[in-house]
Amino acid sequence: MKHRPHPPQQLSFASYEFAQKKRVTRREKFLGEMEQVVPWEALQALIEPKYPKAGRVGRQPIGVARMLRMYFLQQWFGLADEALEDAIYDSQAMRDFVGIDLSRQGVPDATTLLKFRRLLEEHELTAKLFEGINAHLAERGLLLREGTMVDATIIAAPPSTKNKAHERDPEMHQTKKGNAWHFGMKAHIGADADSGLVHSLHTTAANESDVAHTHEVLHGQESQVFLDAGYTGVAKREEVLQAQAEGKIRSDIQWSVAKRRSTITKMAEGTVKTLTQALERVKAQIRARVEHPFHVVKNLFGHKKTRYKGLAKNKAQLYSLFGLANLVLAKKRLMALPAAGMSAP
Repeated sequence: MKHRPHPPQQLSFASYEFAQKKRVTRREKFLGEMEQVVPWEALQALIEPKYPKAGRVGRQPIGVARMLRMYFLQQWFGLADEALEDAIYDSQAMRDFVGIDLSRQGVPDATTLLKFRRLLEEHELTAKLFEGINAHLAERGLLLREGTMVDATIIAAPPSTKNKAHERDPEMHQTKKGNAWHFGMKAHIGADADSGLVHSLHTTAANESDVAHTHEVLHGQESQVFLDAGYTGVAKREEVLQAQAEGKIRSDIQWSVAKRRSTITKMAEGTVKTLTQALERVKAQIRARVEHPFHVVKNLFGHKKTRYKGLAKNKAQLYSLFGLANLVLAKKRLMALPAAGMSAP
């Protein structure tokens, strides 16, 4: 379905005053960039088959374009439903991005956004949005399939038992990392070795081993996989061997696993140790790109703690977050390409 931009409308006093200001804020600049790089038409088309249709009577549903933009604002700025509603009323930049003129219509309320998010979860549409974004990136030559970097990060969950059930989230668990204990979940990702863009996502409780879920984040076509020392022995894992036997991943994968520091420290001084250290530095430089999506999700989007209860809802949100993180990481390259498949709400 082709989405046509709304015809130009007369600016309200607030919009005119905002348009005349001299300085462009960081938020306004970011939203302007996202306006250009998000493949709006393609993503809206994924949601529309499941979205409520307008009837002859009763309250008419708000358009997919507007709700999708509100949902993305929520992910980018880490806002709760009510907080997002207030923020849109307060911010002219956000209202312009969503396409709302307060002289003509109000902001969709928090309950409407909640229902939209539940529709995405119910029909597993956030995974489709993630795939749609990656298809858009692949079409533009930004997502290759020769090498994959694998890593995982812990996302904390509220440890408090001050709730109705008087218990912590039963699907989250505790794990020790270094000398600190963490309660929550893990996001396992597979990222393109060339661009650092995430192509696969898998979630578990925090106490699950990283290496046990390596096969879950491989797309099956990579010939080389880069991993840190925590994945030592991955090539001999039963899960990996089974996936290779079933043809899900290649049997000739070159596993580039970092050596443990203790192993290098114990090596005798000489040429072999020097060459090994040089090789490890090269491997580390490649693997470093896998940290970029985590940085965007945790630091730029502010998603350092789970927002919902249970793995399923949090996984649904992570699909959206990592898909949007891919667009942030690729925005400079996307903006340098001819625009295609993008339209206003």
